[in-house]
Amino acid sequence: MLVLIGVIATPWLIDLIAPGFAGAKRDLTIRLVRILFPGAGLLVLSAWCLGILNSHRKFFLSYTAPVIWNAAMVAALIGFGSRLQQFPLSAVLAWGAVVGSALQVGVQWPVVMKLLGRLRLTLSYHRENVRIVVRNFFPVFVSRGVVQISAYVDSFLASLLPTGAVSALAYAQTLYTLPVSLFGMAVSAAELPVMSGQLGGDDEVARALRDRLDAGLRQIAYFVVPSVVAFLLLGDVVVAAIYQSGRFMHADVIYVWGILAGSTVGLLASTLGRLYSATYYALRDTRTPLKFSVVRIALTTILGYLCAIPLPPLLGIASRWGVAGLTISAGISGWVEFLLLRHYLNKRIGRTGLAAGFAATIWTIAIVAAAAGWAVRLAIGPHSPIPTAIAVLIPYGAVYLGGTMLLKLPEAKSLGGMLARFSSRS
Repeated sequence: MLVLIGVIATPWLIDLIAPGFAGAKRDLTIRLVRILFPGAGLLVLSAWCLGILNSHRKFFLSYTAPVIWNAAMVAALIGFGSRLQQFPLSAVLAWGAVVGSALQVGVQWPVVMKLLGRLRLTLSYHRENVRIVVRNFFPVFVSRGVVQISAYVDSFLASLLPTGAVSALAYAQTLYTLPVSLFGMAVSAAELPVMSGQLGGDDEVARALRDRLDAGLRQIAYFVVPSVVAFLLLGDVVVAAIYQSGRFMHADVIYVWGILAGSTVGLLASTLGRLYSATYYALRDTRTPLKFSVVRIALTTILGYLCAIPLPPLLGIASRWGVAGLTISAGISGWVEFLLLRHYLNKRIGRTGLAAGFAATIWTIAIVAAAAGWAVRLAIGPHSPIPTAIAVLIPYGAVYLGGTMLLKLPEAKSLGGMLARFSSRS
């Protein structure tokens, strides 16, 4: 029903989401969104499958299933890319996304049904656990969806900027949401069932939650800090390797890099904040993360407008760079939310957070690794994007991993053991 309503109401939704679109751009957007809506409905079913699998502590399938979604889109582009112009091809790509959504559900469905045994659709509102889910839905929807809501606000404001701002923002969002998904969401999803199942007295539960939370924070930071440094100092290499071809020129690389660099302001806060929210959920508290999410969304909207629309002209900067102001302001808002989450949770379960020594260590090693990457880049000179990325990013990762292993960080030891097992199997 929601998909059908969405298809019918698409013109009005576009006016809400992208008020700056008009003419042919608006017409094409309406067409694409109407194609994509059924795929969104299928992705909701995929998320339901993910919830079932996570509750049974089966994480691999649900988090690798989206590969099929991407593969379907890649196949659509390869199959029709040489035969169609840009706008007709975008419609084919949209249909490829819908097919990929169906496949993403399809690969999870047999395992999910095996776990359930049988499925009977009913509201069952008389059941206490169903009532709990219904009561918690809205606060969790807002607080868990804050990244998507923030992205919506950014897209809304970007549509008011010169042509190309929305596309460039989407290119950057694809990259900077990757660490959020890979590390923030993944660690939070893995920890939530464990933390929710903690038993004992209040002091015992608080101590167990502190231990799980601090270990998870270290694990997230170990991977996100080098992501931040790479996006900030080597972002043009990353962007060029992924996007630079055809009509995507070097000037476009620099533009997207600037937006991506702005996103690094709040990347660590967004990922760590995910785990703090999960800890609140483990305590059966969905209201507190909701309040702080609302604060973040309000700040994102106000600061985003100021940094994107009036500020660039006042500073003598081209209006198109207002989109970088959007990612910077979203990062500032992310830090405010994270600090609020940590402050009030610490009041409940005791002191938590990253140790200053650990944070300083990984930041230092990441910066040294980036310097090594730059040295390699200067030594090899100008090359095409992909060989340059291989030559620069592999030493960057190797120096970071080697430095953290040399200092015997537990996270490095764990990663090294996983890589060793993978190599031996290969």
